[in-house]
Amino acid sequence: MKTEANARLDTDEGPFYRGAIRWLAGLEDGAILRVAFFGLLIGTASVLYVDFRELTAGESAGLALPGHPILPPSNPALPQGPMPNVTTAPEVLDQPLEIALGTGGQLRLTGTIDPGAAARFAAEIAARGEYVQTVLLDSPGGSVVDALAIGDLIHEKGLATEVAAGSLCASSCPIVFASGAERIAGPDAAIGVHQIYASAMSGDPLRAAGVAMADAQSITADIIAHLTKSGVDPAMWLHALQTPPDQLYYFSAEELTALKIVTNLAQN
Repeated sequence: MKTEANARLDTDEGPFYRGAIRWLAGLEDGAILRVAFFGLLIGTASVLYVDFRELTAGESAGLALPGHPILPPSNPALPQGPMPNVTTAPEVLDQPLEIALGTGGQLRLTGTIDPGAAARFAAEIAARGEYVQTVLLDSPGGSVVDALAIGDLIHEKGLATEVAAGSLCASSCPIVFASGAERIAGPDAAIGVHQIYASAMSGDPLRAAGVAMADAQSITADIIAHLTKSGVDPAMWLHALQTPPDQLYYFSAEELTALKIVTNLAQN
Protein backbone atom coordinates (compact mmCIF):
# COMPACT_ATOMS: atom_id res chain seq x y z
CA MET A 1 0.00 0.00 0.00
CA LYS A 2 1.43 3.34 -1.06
CA THR A 3 1.53 6.21 1.32
CA GLU A 4 0.41 9.66 0.14
CA ALA A 5 4.04 10.76 -0.13
CA ASN A 6 5.02 7.72 -2.23
CA ALA A 7 2.03 8.26 -4.48
CA ARG A 8 3.21 11.77 -5.27
CA LEU A 9 6.57 10.41 -6.46
CA ASP A 10 4.86 8.79 -9.43
CA THR A 11 3.03 11.95 -10.48
CA ASP A 12 3.92 15.49 -11.51
CA GLU A 13 2.62 16.79 -8.19
CA GLY A 14 4.81 17.49 -5.21
CA PRO A 15 7.65 19.89 -4.52
CA PHE A 16 8.79 22.15 -7.38
CA TYR A 17 12.30 20.69 -7.57
CA ARG A 18 10.93 17.24 -8.55
CA GLY A 19 9.20 18.73 -11.57
CA ALA A 20 12.37 20.63 -12.46
CA ILE A 21 14.45 17.47 -12.24
CA ARG A 22 12.04 15.62 -14.56
CA TRP A 23 12.14 18.59 -17.00
CA LEU A 24 15.95 18.64 -17.05
CA ALA A 25 16.10 14.86 -17.46
CA GLY A 26 14.00 15.18 -20.60
CA LEU A 27 16.42 17.61 -22.23
CA GLU A 28 19.25 16.67 -24.53
CA ASP A 29 22.80 17.33 -23.40
CA GLY A 30 23.15 20.35 -25.72
CA ALA A 31 19.95 21.89 -24.40
CA ILE A 32 21.15 21.45 -20.80
CA LEU A 33 24.39 23.25 -21.62
CA ARG A 34 22.47 26.13 -23.22
CA VAL A 35 20.24 26.47 -20.15
CA ALA A 36 23.28 26.48 -17.86
CA PHE A 37 25.05 29.04 -20.05
CA PHE A 38 22.11 31.46 -20.13
CA GLY A 39 21.62 31.04 -16.38
CA LEU A 40 25.27 31.92 -15.79
CA LEU A 41 24.99 34.88 -18.18
CA ILE A 42 21.94 36.27 -16.37
CA GLY A 43 23.64 35.85 -12.99
CA THR A 44 26.79 37.61 -14.19
CA ALA A 45 24.78 40.46 -15.70
CA SER A 46 22.92 40.89 -12.42
CA VAL A 47 26.16 41.15 -10.45
CA LEU A 48 27.65 43.61 -12.96
CA TYR A 49 24.49 45.74 -12.85
CA VAL A 50 24.66 45.97 -9.05
CA ASP A 51 28.36 46.91 -9.21
CA PHE A 52 27.64 49.48 -11.93
CA ARG A 53 24.86 51.10 -9.91
CA GLU A 54 27.12 51.37 -6.87
CA LEU A 55 29.96 52.85 -8.96
CA THR A 56 27.82 55.38 -10.82
CA ALA A 57 26.05 56.35 -7.60
CA GLY A 58 29.44 57.40 -6.26
CA GLU A 59 30.23 59.27 -9.48
CA SER A 60 26.86 61.00 -9.42
CA ALA A 61 27.45 62.16 -5.88
CA GLY A 62 30.72 63.70 -7.02
CA LEU A 63 29.07 65.52 -9.94
CA ALA A 64 26.05 66.70 -7.99
CA LEU A 65 27.69 68.77 -5.31
CA PRO A 66 25.25 69.64 -2.50
CA GLY A 67 24.98 73.39 -2.72
CA HIS A 68 27.30 76.11 -3.93
CA PRO A 69 30.27 76.96 -1.72
CA ILE A 70 30.47 80.65 -0.85
CA LEU A 71 34.25 80.87 -0.46
CA PRO A 72 36.01 77.54 -1.10
CA PRO A 73 39.75 77.33 -0.50
CA SER A 74 42.29 78.24 -3.13
CA ASN A 75 43.78 75.45 -5.22
CA PRO A 76 47.05 74.40 -3.50
CA ALA A 77 48.28 72.68 -6.67
CA LEU A 78 48.50 75.99 -8.54
CA PRO A 79 50.89 78.85 -7.72
CA GLN A 80 49.00 81.83 -6.35
CA GLY A 81 49.03 84.25 -3.48
CA PRO A 82 46.99 84.15 -0.27
CA MET A 83 43.20 84.02 -0.36
CA PRO A 84 41.65 87.50 -0.68
CA ASN A 85 39.85 89.01 2.29
CA VAL A 86 36.10 88.99 1.64
CA THR A 87 34.11 91.15 4.03
CA THR A 88 30.58 90.45 2.75
CA ALA A 89 28.66 88.17 5.13
CA PRO A 90 28.24 84.56 3.85
CA GLU A 91 24.50 84.62 4.55
CA VAL A 92 24.19 87.64 2.22
CA LEU A 93 26.12 85.93 -0.56
CA ASP A 94 24.04 82.77 -0.12
CA GLN A 95 20.77 84.55 -0.96
CA PRO A 96 19.31 84.62 -4.49
CA LEU A 97 20.71 87.46 -6.55
CA GLU A 98 19.42 90.84 -5.36
CA ILE A 99 19.37 93.62 -7.93
CA ALA A 100 19.26 97.12 -6.48
CA LEU A 101 19.74 100.53 -8.08
CA GLY A 102 22.19 102.66 -6.09
CA THR A 103 23.54 106.17 -6.41
CA GLY A 104 25.89 107.45 -9.08
CA GLY A 105 24.49 105.17 -11.79
CA GLN A 106 25.46 101.96 -9.96
CA LEU A 107 23.34 98.82 -10.23
CA ARG A 108 24.29 96.42 -7.43
CA LEU A 109 24.14 92.67 -7.98
CA THR A 110 24.54 90.87 -4.65
CA GLY A 111 24.16 87.16 -3.89
CA THR A 112 24.02 83.89 -5.80
CA ILE A 113 23.17 83.94 -9.52
CA ASP A 114 20.08 81.75 -9.33
CA PRO A 115 18.12 80.43 -12.33
CA GLY A 116 15.92 83.31 -13.48
CA ALA A 117 18.37 86.02 -12.36
CA ALA A 118 19.04 87.00 -15.99
CA ALA A 119 15.33 87.65 -16.59
CA ARG A 120 15.14 89.86 -13.48
CA PHE A 121 18.27 91.73 -14.57
CA ALA A 122 16.85 92.30 -18.06
CA ALA A 123 13.60 93.63 -16.55
CA GLU A 124 15.57 96.05 -14.35
CA ILE A 125 17.60 97.31 -17.32
CA ALA A 126 14.43 97.73 -19.38
CA ALA A 127 12.83 99.76 -16.59
CA ARG A 128 15.78 101.85 -15.38
CA GLY A 129 18.58 101.23 -17.83
CA GLU A 130 18.99 104.90 -18.72
CA TYR A 131 20.31 105.56 -15.19
CA VAL A 132 22.72 102.60 -15.08
CA GLN A 133 26.39 103.15 -15.88
CA THR A 134 28.18 100.54 -13.76
CA VAL A 135 27.19 97.06 -12.58
CA LEU A 136 28.71 96.48 -9.12
CA LEU A 137 29.25 92.78 -8.41
CA ASP A 138 29.40 90.86 -5.13
CA SER A 139 28.53 87.23 -5.89
CA PRO A 140 29.83 83.67 -5.40
CA GLY A 141 28.50 82.78 -8.85
CA GLY A 142 25.81 80.25 -9.67
CA SER A 143 23.92 79.57 -12.90
CA VAL A 144 26.36 79.78 -15.83
CA VAL A 145 23.52 80.18 -18.34
CA ASP A 146 22.16 83.19 -16.45
CA ALA A 147 25.65 84.64 -16.02
CA LEU A 148 26.19 84.48 -19.80
CA ALA A 149 22.82 86.12 -20.45
CA ILE A 150 23.53 88.91 -17.96
CA GLY A 151 26.97 89.37 -19.52
CA ASP A 152 25.53 89.57 -23.03
CA LEU A 153 23.18 92.39 -21.98
CA ILE A 154 25.98 94.27 -20.19
CA HIS A 155 28.13 93.99 -23.31
CA GLU A 156 25.26 95.08 -25.55
CA LYS A 157 24.52 98.16 -23.42
CA GLY A 158 28.20 99.10 -23.06
CA LEU A 159 28.02 99.15 -19.24
CA ALA A 160 31.02 99.09 -16.94
CA THR A 161 31.52 96.40 -14.29
CA GLU A 162 33.25 96.64 -10.92
CA VAL A 163 34.29 94.44 -7.99
CA ALA A 164 34.87 96.62 -4.95
CA ALA A 165 37.38 95.94 -2.19
CA GLY A 166 36.08 93.26 0.18
CA SER A 167 33.64 91.93 -2.42
CA LEU A 168 33.64 88.51 -4.07
CA CYS A 169 33.23 87.60 -7.74
CA ALA A 170 33.69 83.85 -8.10
CA SER A 171 32.73 80.84 -10.21
CA SER A 172 30.41 82.16 -12.97
CA CYS A 173 30.48 85.77 -11.70
CA PRO A 174 33.75 86.58 -13.55
CA ILE A 175 31.86 85.90 -16.80
CA VAL A 176 29.60 88.82 -15.89
CA PHE A 177 32.54 90.96 -14.78
CA ALA A 178 34.44 90.27 -18.01
CA SER A 179 31.48 91.62 -20.02
CA GLY A 180 31.99 95.24 -19.01
CA ALA A 181 33.17 97.87 -21.48
CA GLU A 182 35.29 99.07 -18.57
CA ARG A 183 36.24 96.54 -15.88
CA ILE A 184 37.30 97.97 -12.54
CA ALA A 185 38.76 96.07 -9.59
CA GLY A 186 41.15 96.66 -6.71
CA PRO A 187 44.51 94.86 -6.60
CA ASP A 188 43.18 92.62 -3.79
CA ALA A 189 39.78 91.96 -5.37
CA ALA A 190 38.49 88.40 -4.78
CA ILE A 191 37.99 87.23 -8.35
CA GLY A 192 38.22 83.47 -8.87
CA VAL A 193 37.10 80.62 -11.12
CA HIS A 194 36.69 76.86 -11.07
CA GLN A 195 35.26 74.05 -13.20
CA ILE A 196 31.58 74.17 -14.01
CA TYR A 197 29.65 71.13 -12.83
CA ALA A 198 26.22 69.49 -12.99
CA SER A 199 23.93 70.62 -10.22
CA ALA A 200 21.77 67.49 -10.32
CA MET A 201 21.70 64.01 -11.78
CA SER A 202 18.58 61.98 -12.53
CA GLY A 203 17.49 58.96 -14.54
CA ASP A 204 20.12 56.60 -15.91
CA PRO A 205 23.46 57.62 -14.31
CA LEU A 206 25.62 56.81 -17.35
CA ARG A 207 23.40 58.74 -19.76
CA ALA A 208 23.07 61.66 -17.33
CA ALA A 209 26.85 61.81 -16.92
CA GLY A 210 27.30 61.85 -20.69
CA VAL A 211 24.74 64.62 -21.13
CA ALA A 212 26.36 66.64 -18.34
CA MET A 213 29.78 66.27 -20.00
CA ALA A 214 28.42 67.34 -23.39
CA ASP A 215 26.65 70.33 -21.82
CA ALA A 216 29.82 71.34 -19.99
CA GLN A 217 31.82 71.30 -23.22
CA SER A 218 29.17 73.31 -25.06
CA ILE A 219 28.95 75.89 -22.28
CA THR A 220 32.75 76.13 -22.12
CA ALA A 221 32.78 76.98 -25.83
CA ASP A 222 30.13 79.67 -25.19
CA ILE A 223 32.21 81.10 -22.33
CA ILE A 224 35.39 81.28 -24.42
CA ALA A 225 33.50 82.94 -27.29
CA HIS A 226 31.99 85.44 -24.85
CA LEU A 227 35.37 86.29 -23.29
CA THR A 228 36.89 86.78 -26.73
CA LYS A 229 34.03 89.07 -27.77
CA SER A 230 34.50 91.12 -24.60
CA GLY A 231 38.23 91.60 -25.20
CA VAL A 232 39.37 89.32 -22.37
CA ASP A 233 42.12 86.79 -22.96
CA PRO A 234 40.29 83.41 -23.16
CA ALA A 235 43.30 81.87 -21.42
CA MET A 236 41.58 83.16 -18.30
CA TRP A 237 39.26 80.14 -18.48
CA LEU A 238 42.15 77.68 -18.54
CA HIS A 239 42.46 78.31 -14.81
CA ALA A 240 38.80 77.32 -14.44
CA LEU A 241 39.34 74.07 -16.34
CA GLN A 242 42.33 73.20 -14.13
CA THR A 243 40.62 73.89 -10.80
CA PRO A 244 38.27 71.32 -9.16
CA PRO A 245 34.72 72.55 -8.49
CA ASP A 246 35.22 72.45 -4.71
CA GLN A 247 38.09 74.95 -4.93
CA LEU A 248 38.81 78.31 -6.58
CA TYR A 249 41.66 79.82 -8.50
CA TYR A 250 42.02 83.44 -7.37
CA PHE A 251 43.63 85.80 -9.86
CA SER A 252 46.51 87.96 -8.69
CA ALA A 253 46.69 91.65 -9.54
CA GLU A 254 49.29 90.85 -12.19
CA GLU A 255 47.08 88.18 -13.79
CA LEU A 256 44.04 90.46 -13.79
CA THR A 257 46.03 92.92 -15.90
CA ALA A 258 47.94 90.44 -18.07
CA LEU A 259 44.80 88.50 -19.04
CA LYS A 260 42.89 91.76 -19.66
CA ILE A 261 40.30 90.74 -17.06
CA VAL A 262 40.46 94.33 -15.80
CA THR A 263 40.89 97.53 -17.76
CA ASN A 264 41.36 99.61 -14.65
CA LEU A 265 43.18 98.18 -11.64
CA ALA A 266 42.18 100.65 -8.95
CA GLN A 267 44.44 101.38 -6.01
CA ASN A 268 43.23 101.02 -2.42
